[in-house]
Amino acid sequence: MTDLNKRSLLRLAGLSSLVAAAALAGCGKKEEAPAPAPTPVSEAPAPAAEPLKIAFAYVGPVGDAGWTFAHDRARKELEAEFGNKIVTSYVENVPEAADAERVIRDMVGQGNKMVFGTTFGYMESMLKVAADHKDVKFEHATGYKTADNMRTYDSRTYEGAYMAGVIAGKMTQSNTLGVVASIPIPEVIRNINSFTLGAQSVNPAVKTKVVWVNTWYDPAKEGDAAQALINQGADVLMQNTDSSAVLKTAEKAGKLGFGWDSDMSAFGPSAHLGSAVINWGPYYKKAVGDVLNGTWTTGASWWGVKEGAIDLVSVSDKVPADVKAQVEKIKAGLKDGSFVIWKGPIAGQDGKELLPKDAVADDKFLHGINWYVKGVEGKLPSGK
Repeated sequence: MTDLNKRSLLRLAGLSSLVAAAALAGCGKKEEAPAPAPTPVSEAPAPAAEPLKIAFAYVGPVGDAGWTFAHDRARKELEAEFGNKIVTSYVENVPEAADAERVIRDMVGQGNKMVFGTTFGYMESMLKVAADHKDVKFEHATGYKTADNMRTYDSRTYEGAYMAGVIAGKMTQSNTLGVVASIPIPEVIRNINSFTLGAQSVNPAVKTKVVWVNTWYDPAKEGDAAQALINQGADVLMQNTDSSAVLKTAEKAGKLGFGWDSDMSAFGPSAHLGSAVINWGPYYKKAVGDVLNGTWTTGASWWGVKEGAIDLVSVSDKVPADVKAQVEKIKAGLKDGSFVIWKGPIAGQDGKELLPKDAVADDKFLHGINWYVKGVEGKLPSGK
């Protein structure tokens, strides 16, 4: 073989070796891992619902007893019930005048979507504001006018007044009872009459004297009125005003009396026979729940013993056991509907029959009371 042929064969063998090595290297190459799938982007959590802002307009100071105190106690119950679902606020000492409209408008301007007006005199102001803010729910205490976004609520305070009257009729020595009255509207007149009817149910000889102070809260006026009644021979006092002044006056004079709207036993321990109280909590919880779950509708509610809104509490040990038992029986009857307070025959102050024998007054009748029953002395401020 020639040198040229040898060199050709060597070149060919070398090329073959290179090709084989390249092939072996290709067979040994690792596969590249596939690119990782993109991590899914999680959706942002839905923002938490804003709490329902609720405002309360109070006619008097919160204080430590009475009407406004009872409303504020229920406001606190709302906070405990609904927690961070709501935020509440209040303005106290809001007069029943044009200024009420300014305060209520300001509440709406601060973002409140529910407003409670807690006295009769706010009715027209609330109606005006409600007409301008259809997205706000308005709740008006003791009124009778409603709108699509405003409803009314009340408590059957006359039930507490009647039970207090039963005790008063048994405890009086002079057969003269006294009532310090606030504003001459059906609510207050109805309570005076019911107190008298309760007393007459156990003591037909009872008569009731009334002094009007024409305000819901004025301790000085209330105290003066209570003393005037004592001077006229009253030895057991009731009130339809907001402070504890009446009971304190009875205590000082050695007479007897009742707390009103809240438990006032601490303000006149010797005088106190019991307290006719309002519990707004059940209604307030329902009303706020209605807004939160979207079931709120306009209308009117009037709750009493049956719904847990009215009670007579802290009855004194001075009250005989049989009288206490009688009151408890009445309370049970009001709760189950077997006992009716306004059932005929009932006569007016002039002796004229207003409710025939066995007739039961309906709510329309009760809301229209603007006269005294037989046994109440004096004239209404309106002259009726």
